[in-house]
Amino acid sequence: MKGGLPMKILIVGYFSETSKLNIVRNFPKNWDIVIVPPGKEMLHHIEDCHVLIPEHIKVDSSLLSIAKNLKLVQTGAGFDNVDIKSCTQLGIWAANAAGVNAQAVAEHVMALILSYYKNIPFLDTFMKNRMDESQLDYTGSELKDKTIGIIGFGAVGRKVAEFCKVFDMNVLVYARNTVVPSDSFVKMTDFDTLVRTSDIISVHAALNQQTKNLINKSVFEKMNNSVLFVNTARGGIVNEQDLIFALKNGDISGACLDVFESEPLPIDSELRDLANVILTPHTAGMPDGLKFHKKRYDFFVNNIKRVENGNEPKSKLNQLL
Repeated sequence: MKGGLPMKILIVGYFSETSKLNIVRNFPKNWDIVIVPPGKEMLHHIEDCHVLIPEHIKVDSSLLSIAKNLKLVQTGAGFDNVDIKSCTQLGIWAANAAGVNAQAVAEHVMALILSYYKNIPFLDTFMKNRMDESQLDYTGSELKDKTIGIIGFGAVGRKVAEFCKVFDMNVLVYARNTVVPSDSFVKMTDFDTLVRTSDIISVHAALNQQTKNLINKSVFEKMNNSVLFVNTARGGIVNEQDLIFALKNGDISGACLDVFESEPLPIDSELRDLANVILTPHTAGMPDGLKFHKKRYDFFVNNIKRVENGNEPKSKLNQLL
């Protein structure tokens, strides 16, 4: 890539104009940064891009075969939308940014949980509607002594657990191939026990064949009807129609969601109409503004420079010969 045309970075996703400006400013000025939504324009630019940063698109063999100059597919924490095997076969590095967003996502999880139990959306609306405070009638709760069940114990799950300890909560964890010290405040358990005994269930697993639709009707039926369900991981881990049914049927108390089966969340989604749901538009990992997180893009820039200089990317997902 050195000595030829300038580095061309193709970023595919839905961004505001302000976000686009923030993103472009974060890259070296001599790089060609193209930001487009999914669609035909993307296909035009992918032919000669060197780096692809994809959101809301599947990076499969047919797409990769068009990208003749592609050297790196760089994702955020999740990489379920990328065909890693095809990248390897075509000599393209694949890398994610594991852990970069952990603090941001974990803070977002706690903000959602606190908003739900302190009834912040309702109280905010109550005040802004200038309602008579003598007529105030609402329910709320403290987090102390509540049991949170964390599904998945990577960087985000661990950070959420640390935050919950500060609130004097009990922490249960279900995760594959994870060991915690015997003196830890975290208690490892099986999936069924976590589902049946938690007051709050928060999902922090990767989306793969084992976790797709992991949370479905039968799982919701095992939960306490007072449980709060939180998902800031991937929408595909949850059967969304089963979740909506559980929320409407009283199988669970409520939900806080940042991710959805289809993104952006369809305008006519029933989730938008449910009073016991708090929604955010997949922004948990973007604390610096809509679809921008400087820490994340700094990681991207450094990883791209590594590949540009002939080195392996950090947090690589494949190995090239």
